Amino acid sequence: MTVSWGAYRRARRRSRQAWALLVVLALSVLSIVLWFFTAGQFAAAEPAVAGPSQAPVFDGTWMKPVVPVYPVPQGSARAALDGLAVKGRAPNINYQREAFGQAWLDVDRNGCDTRNDILRRDLASVGFTEGSTCRVASGAIVEPYTGTAVEFRRGPESSKEIQIDHVVALGDAWQKGAQGLTPQQRQSLANDPLNLIAADGPANQQKSAGDAATWLPKNKNIRCHYVARQISVKASYGLWVTQPEKDAMKRVLDSCPDQPTIAAR
Repeated sequence: MTVSWGAYRRARRRSRQAWALLVVLALSVLSIVLWFFTAGQFAAAEPAVAGPSQAPVFDGTWMKPVVPVYPVPQGSARAALDGLAVKGRAPNINYQREAFGQAWLDVDRNGCDTRNDILRRDLASVGFTEGSTCRVASGAIVEPYTGTAVEFRRGPESSKEIQIDHVVALGDAWQKGAQGLTPQQRQSLANDPLNLIAADGPANQQKSAGDAATWLPKNKNIRCHYVARQISVKASYGLWVTQPEKDAMKRVLDSCPDQPTIAAR
């Protein structure tokens, strides 16, 4: 079989073009892989909407302030951590949830209980039950502890998917100074928006009464804010930390030395 010189040249040209395309595709794949394993994996984990680290703790248009024991110290979370007392846990005796008042009271007297206040604050595209401007029926959230997007729907089972977490667990607070607070101060601690975040139900159950030494959010992007919020709450209510807890908090803050304390804003 005889092949003409022109056909041979055309075949060679197509072959070179094919190889050039393969090289371009390979370089594109390589650049994507390099991007992902440097910055991309962290960018991909960022919430698509404002999370707790961006959203305000307090919205004065419909919330009223809860008066803490002390104001949150201004400045870095690391400095505030160094200002907290370091002690061992007090005995976990006589602890009852009722020591912090009835769950989800309307402590700020704005007409809505605390659970619905926090759902309204933390969810986007909030819908209310028919005839109510308080009872949250639906909404969307990029859940802070796991970093996953969740659609909230009120219901006997579905409501459990998003729970309201006490950033400083009440059981932990009880063993680290809350026994010395007045009933009114403990009620404020349990309902203070600073100490409350709408969060993944299973993650909240896993955390239980854990402190930073025993539990941190799976989503590493929220850890600096989470630890700073725990420090801010403990400073605001005169609670202490254990040495392992302080060490764990310092390790988190080492990655964000400029992390400020968190206050109602």
